[in-house]
Amino acid sequence: MAELFRAEGLDEEQIEYIENEFFAGFKRYSNSKALPPQLDIYNNLDDKLKNVNSAGLCRDLLREHQNHEGFLLKHFIDDVQNVYCADNRPWVIGYSGGKDSSAVVTLIYLALLALDEEKRTKKVYVVASDTLVETPLVIDHVNKSLERIGNQAKQDNLPITTHKVLPKPDKTFWACLLGKGYPAPTQSFRWCTERMKIDPVSDFIQDKVSKYDEVIVVLGSRSQESASRAQVIAKHKIKDTRLARHTTLANAFIYTPIDTWSMDDVWKILRACSLEVTISPMGIGKKWANKYDLEWENPWGSKNITLWNLYKDSSDQGECPMVIDDSTPSCGNSRFGCWTCTVVNKDRAMESLIKNGEEWMQPLLSFRDKLASTSIPENKPTYRNYKRRTGKVSYQRVKEGQSIKDDRAHIPGPYMMKYRQEWLKELLVQEKKFNEDGYKITLITQPELHAIRQEWLNDPNEPDWADSLPTIYREVYGHDLNWVINDNNNFGQIEAQILSELGEKNNVSAEMVQKLLDLEISLEGLSRRTGVFDKIGSLLKQDWGSLDEIKERHQQLQSKADFDIHHEQISNYEQEIAALELQSKVEL
Repeated sequence: MAELFRAEGLDEEQIEYIENEFFAGFKRYSNSKALPPQLDIYNNLDDKLKNVNSAGLCRDLLREHQNHEGFLLKHFIDDVQNVYCADNRPWVIGYSGGKDSSAVVTLIYLALLALDEEKRTKKVYVVASDTLVETPLVIDHVNKSLERIGNQAKQDNLPITTHKVLPKPDKTFWACLLGKGYPAPTQSFRWCTERMKIDPVSDFIQDKVSKYDEVIVVLGSRSQESASRAQVIAKHKIKDTRLARHTTLANAFIYTPIDTWSMDDVWKILRACSLEVTISPMGIGKKWANKYDLEWENPWGSKNITLWNLYKDSSDQGECPMVIDDSTPSCGNSRFGCWTCTVVNKDRAMESLIKNGEEWMQPLLSFRDKLASTSIPENKPTYRNYKRRTGKVSYQRVKEGQSIKDDRAHIPGPYMMKYRQEWLKELLVQEKKFNEDGYKITLITQPELHAIRQEWLNDPNEPDWADSLPTIYREVYGHDLNWVINDNNNFGQIEAQILSELGEKNNVSAEMVQKLLDLEISLEGLSRRTGVFDKIGSLLKQDWGSLDEIKERHQQLQSKADFDIHHEQISNYEQEIAALELQSKVEL
């Protein structure tokens, strides 16, 4: 076991806390020796005299007393030090800014402080994933924490560096929803997690794997909080080690140093206090005691009271975990998610924050609710194009007992351009107002605006020949960004209007002609136009016209297909009959 390095790294109160406080068991309570007989007395009371919540807590405490005494905090620091010193593989700590990841960073920071300097040989990367639509209070807390951890680690001569990863500009929430027209995420179509969380973190990990061959990913997962996550990690556990194999990334391994901790343990290390159990005629409770004059202090010199207030002002759910693969629980049901999240029916965390004094965030909640309302079945035809991004109308699958000839509802496509334009302007107006009111907030970044503009110009169904995004931005902010000149588009709103009039006059889809002209311009200057006819054919095969016109054509094609099938069957029968007649004549 690595010995605590007392000379420089830790102060006396930190050492006292580490050597006296228990975690992950019954001894975490400072009055644990006197508790069992008192709990037995309470447990044997008549049920009518016991508080329901206290009765459950009493049973849990007695069960824990029988099965888990717990360990000193020094035991867990020794565990971290042993895993750290066992090899040269760097660590990547997933940091979300919530209680569990903060507890992990605190534990590892203390362990490295307690380690002799000559043994601090490998790098530790603290990585936070910013989706760019995080709840403003949370991302502000994360940014400040990353800065403090990084600065203090340099002063303490620790090999810890902090990093924030972002989704690529064309894969952010707004680039997909406003740019491509993706519908607001739902349980059945949760397109956001992989693009905005999994991919940026995976890219960071893979970059370190390419540099160091292997890495260890340190997570704040706890068995008590996420049983499914615990099962996944246990399934990939490497025998006789503290590590598990990463579920999706080769040469990456998982280490969960607080997997046996309870929520009490997490808050105990964050508060740096003792915890007691109180028993009275009113019931059973818990209270904190500041015996070490360390309350709320973390080892990088700031206070965890900010984090406590975030939880106090919101619900009692857990934070959005560091997402590294599909087995990680969704952020939708958790405390620290995105303010735009529509996976849940109501954002109770945001509602609670607003009720507890953060009224300025009400416009964000209203905007989120507006997006959520577009997923109500009866609202979908209002907001969404009848064609998919493939340019074709798709229909719902045939249900059991339903004939393929029955009329089936079409599957809505992306949001229509006019609503995307309207929402972008509303977003920019609100962003401007927030900053005028003193809240330094960026609701949508400049790289995202550039990505959205390109998506609009090349939209598969409604190409934005008017190039409306720079105009929208200018109307809100009164100036232009450094927009990229679109050399491929020589047409504008006037040309689009002329095409629309000519298309109506000649019964030709103006959008189809627009896309054909865009294709022709995109191929200008190429010495070889390989596949040009395939591209033209692909455009012509798309569904053009109104929904009723497209459905009518589909019905005609279906009728023709049915006729062709029946005609082929009749021809086969006639051939079989002719063969039988020939065979009978031969036999006769």
